[in-house]
Amino acid sequence: MKSEELRAIQAPLKEQYREYADSALITLKADGDLSGEGLVCSVETSRAVVEAGLHRATGGDGLSACSGDMLLQALVACAGVTLKAVATALGYDVRGGTVRAEGDLDFRGTLGVDRDAPVGFKDVRLTFDLDADLDAEQRATLLKLTERYCVVYQTLRRAPPVEVALNAGSAP
Repeated sequence: MKSEELRAIQAPLKEQYREYADSALITLKADGDLSGEGLVCSVETSRAVVEAGLHRATGGDGLSACSGDMLLQALVACAGVTLKAVATALGYDVRGGTVRAEGDLDFRGTLGVDRDAPVGFKDVRLTFDLDADLDAEQRATLLKLTERYCVVYQTLRRAPPVEVALNAGSAP
């Protein structure tokens, strides 16, 4: 795709977001299933081989995976596996359940329509609905330890410095 093609696709979206700021606010979601055997969390993806592309709200055609969705899916998968591992370690019987992550984005920031609009998720919510007989203390312990040991959750909570490099030229 050439830059002018992208500009042509995004121009009406930018105009829409300028005129109707609320239309740029979109909630992305990812779901996981904890019902499988072993320490797994199944996360649905649109394809076996994932191709990442622009979200429809930024001019994408909707045929490629959105990296924002993939980030939430990574959180769901990691949190689900961590929860099952913690429950297993504690001897808690978690028969199944679901994990849901939702994140709110304001695409005005992504498209440069409003410099005050954030680029990236404004809020993220992670929810577990479990099929398990746990008392309040067990639920609190399970949640606390899942939060503590979930790599993706902790990465999002305590964002590390990210080094970005752009290498151009001939590949070796």
